Amino acid sequence: MTIDWGWFPDHRSTLVTLTLDHLSTAVPAVLFGLLIALPLAVIAHRVRPLRGLLLGLSNILFTIPSIAIFVLLLPITGLTRSTAITGLTIYTLVVLLRNTVEGLDSVPTKVREASTAMGARPLRTLLTVELPLAFPVIMAGVRVATVMAISLVSVASYIGYGGLGQLFTDGFQRNYPTPVVAGVVLSLLLALVADAVLVTIQWLCTPWLRRRA
Repeated sequence: MTIDWGWFPDHRSTLVTLTLDHLSTAVPAVLFGLLIALPLAVIAHRVRPLRGLLLGLSNILFTIPSIAIFVLLLPITGLTRSTAITGLTIYTLVVLLRNTVEGLDSVPTKVREASTAMGARPLRTLLTVELPLAFPVIMAGVRVATVMAISLVSVASYIGYGGLGQLFTDGFQRNYPTPVVAGVVLSLLLALVADAVLVTIQWLCTPWLRRRA
């Protein structure tokens, strides 16, 4: 396999545009997935009969091939970025929902009871006690979901919103490996940088863990 190194500087602006396009699809998907997963996880945690149902539904959605999801969404959202973001959001739910539930489960019962004994209402206990203590586990899910979303954006090139995935399509169609290599490397770098940013956010938001260390 021969790489045309001169191709990279000649297509610098295209690579930047596709990278930003890639992020503009992956990041909203994770954010929307988190916004949906948080209330569902609280329900699953507190209403045990619904726990299996919610987790089971998220697992079922995850088994649907990504291309099939995009095809099913096309009659509703059309050939738009919303189709790509919605499909990726569905995929992030299984990771985010399960990790958030596990995070809430990991909060010691005695801590909740102490908060209640001090007169805190359930919502205040959730916001000031349970979610902060569950934050490391939740962030672990966010990290996995983010890397997964970045890798799956390329599949959305099927509907024209695949970001760096367009380089894969172009390279395969022309039997020209250079764009494919560029897409793989940039996707990998995006995933590594995004994960590093999330680790930093977690480190900054959990000072009690730093003190313990």
